[in-house]
Amino acid sequence: MLNVFPPTKERMQDQAPISHTQDEAQDDADLMHRIAGGDQRAFQKLMHRHLARTVRLAVRILGSTGAAEDVAQEAFIRVWKHAIDWQDPGRAGAKFTTWLYRIVLNLCIDEKRKNRFSNIDDIPEPVDEGPNAERGIEQQEQSRRVRDALGELPERQRAAFVLCFYEGHSNKEAADMLGISVKAVESLLVRSRRELRDKLVEEKP
Repeated sequence: MLNVFPPTKERMQDQAPISHTQDEAQDDADLMHRIAGGDQRAFQKLMHRHLARTVRLAVRILGSTGAAEDVAQEAFIRVWKHAIDWQDPGRAGAKFTTWLYRIVLNLCIDEKRKNRFSNIDDIPEPVDEGPNAERGIEQQEQSRRVRDALGELPERQRAAFVLCFYEGHSNKEAADMLGISVKAVESLLVRSRRELRDKLVEEKP
């Protein structure tokens, strides 16, 4: 029986930008071919490799850890069910991660349309380990304001902003994941930056 385990707190603490080597992409492709044949061990290996990053991306789009975990679980269920439909880079020109994150983004957008953003406080605050407590409080307040402003952006704008500025993807990679053109991503980024700047200026005392 297929077993999709919920992410642990330890997995959630991986905060490095998403990056994949060519060897990892090829290994993902090999695993996907095995999964298409019903190999559950290959599926567990693939999920273990990408689960934390998948949840983190969903958290940044949705603002809620619980909702992000649900989205990640549904995304991997779809990977299992539709593995036979995936084509490797040699034939389709796209990595497994591009396909996976497109599924995640679409699920997040659907979720946000069903439920308005309400659990932004679920995102953990950055830990300030320095001696200046006042500065730490200021940083936390700034982080909260940015998260609040992000939560008010339209779904596509927020997704493009998160992919490029938080996750470190190129405009081309973000375009592939969102299923739009690079020019459209650039337009989304311009609008998202402008709206964020305006919202943050409005909040200043």
